Amino acid sequence: MNGVSLTGMTIQPAKLSDPAVRAFVSAVNAHDRDAFLEVLAPGATMADDGSDRDLAEWIDREIFSSHGHMEVDRESQGGRALVARYSNDAWGEMRTRWSFTVGDDGRIARFETGQA
Repeated sequence: MNGVSLTGMTIQPAKLSDPAVRAFVSAVNAHDRDAFLEVLAPGATMADDGSDRDLAEWIDREIFSSHGHMEVDRESQGGRALVARYSNDAWGEMRTRWSFTVGDDGRIARFETGQA
């Protein structure tokens, strides 16, 4: 389907506005841990459903060991806020929101996610 959902809403990762967010989504979908870590700033933090989480533990559980995948439906705030259908082997598919804080170095200093 060339990255287009049945509803026609999906934004292909290559078309996302913010370069760091584009790299984040591409790394998640490629299951590329090295590329994912490269887009994060040193000391990056994250939260899930409003609670800060251990980043290394969370990405292992929610992305890399469970085949995480993002289908972005909408972006806002210059590409630093997304609504996406997120799926993994642990939870199936859910509608999620993502927000990103990108530092002056162009890397993600913090991301927050949760159900939308």
